[in-house]
Amino acid sequence: MRLGIISDTHGLLRPEVFEAFREVDHILHAGDIGSVELLEELEAIAPVTAVYGNTDGLDLRERVPAVVETRIEGLDFVLTHGDQLGSPTPEGLHEAYPAAEVIIYGHTHRPLLTVIDRVVTVMNPGGAGQRRFNLPPSVGIMELEAGLPPRARLLPLLDLDSE
Repeated sequence: MRLGIISDTHGLLRPEVFEAFREVDHILHAGDIGSVELLEELEAIAPVTAVYGNTDGLDLRERVPAVVETRIEGLDFVLTHGDQLGSPTPEGLHEAYPAAEVIIYGHTHRPLLTVIDRVVTVMNPGGAGQRRFNLPPSVGIMELEAGLPPRARLLPLLDLDSE
């Protein structure tokens, strides 16, 4: 199974996302979505599981939860924006969700892919909306295969010089 991981779109769905997610089976959105319409555009690519972020309004908060704990391809996932922890870190998220084998979060707009405690994969796909902190917009791709650890990569959507 191939997952498209996205966060912090803030109402902007870049055309590059459609190409990056062309072959994904499912999309995980880690909050600060921006609009229900953006979720609907993503759903045209693949089924979407999403959480709301600190900037999302009531329309999104009524449609998606703050945290999703789910099992995907035999792995226990947590999907959260992360703002509940202030400035989330992989270690803080692991402490908050000790049973999770994969933690996906957003909020910081800083792409990150790491392993905590040798077995927990933690990914922040970075911000996919307007550029912040002089970082290129990015998303993540995660491959899941039974019996293997998740394989993931961060994917910049734009070259730093192109915007």
